[in-house]
Amino acid sequence: MSESRPVGTLFVVATPIGNLDDITLRAVDVLKTVTIVAAEDTRRSGVLLAHIGARPSRLLSLHDHNESARTEQLLVLLQQGHDVALISDAGTPLICDPGFELVRRLVDEGVRIVPIPGPSALTAVLSASPLPVGRFFFEGFLPARGAARRNRLVELATASVSVVFFEAARRLRDTLTELIEIVGPDRQILLAKELTKIHERLVHGPIGALMRQLGVGEFFEHGEFVCVLAPSTIAQTVDEAEVTALMNALCDELPPAQAARIAARVTGKPRNALYAYAVKHQRA
Repeated sequence: MSESRPVGTLFVVATPIGNLDDITLRAVDVLKTVTIVAAEDTRRSGVLLAHIGARPSRLLSLHDHNESARTEQLLVLLQQGHDVALISDAGTPLICDPGFELVRRLVDEGVRIVPIPGPSALTAVLSASPLPVGRFFFEGFLPARGAARRNRLVELATASVSVVFFEAARRLRDTLTELIEIVGPDRQILLAKELTKIHERLVHGPIGALMRQLGVGEFFEHGEFVCVLAPSTIAQTVDEAEVTALMNALCDELPPAQAARIAARVTGKPRNALYAYAVKHQRA
């Protein structure tokens, strides 16, 4: 009777976001050791693997359109004893990249998962930000559709901490225009483009001034952006007594949900907390 092989390990490996020399020594060692690599785009990842001299037995795609089926296949391979490395197109997997369904399923099955940390567009821009990022809110990609994007920007604009979001070049100009309409031209923002690449640029300043400064030229024509929006100053200046007075006045005239929504926009306070207050006020 043959002995069963031990279950393999999934390594979640961070890879460079641009400059291939940013890969860590540990990531190189893992990618050279595992027998299977699951990649968001096998062609792009093939360039990296060739650069570091890694030659896995199998290079499989794992993206938004095949993650369910590929998860089952990888689970079988892991149960057969194969070690697998999960990588994305760039940066740390699962931060706005595929892989969550795989990780969740493997955790349920008791498969060991080992993170191999390294490059990340998020942490790269935070490390160079002149805006406060001791606390921040990470939004990821904004909605692509205009109405949904604007509604989300209205909510994010009231945050009392810096907001970090990703945006495609083709939509960035419209996004900044909408932000000016929502928060005015003087709110500070940091725009980071092509991080670690030849044409890397980081610019910051008032949104209106940046739009005028960058209105001509190629800045908005290609690439993906990491944006850091400065905190709302309204949330920092409104005290609790003012919030209570506003909520009492709104609750006398409006349903709790509507009162909380308006107060959140005005004060920058969390809407769920304001809603709870409105419900309690109504019952009283």
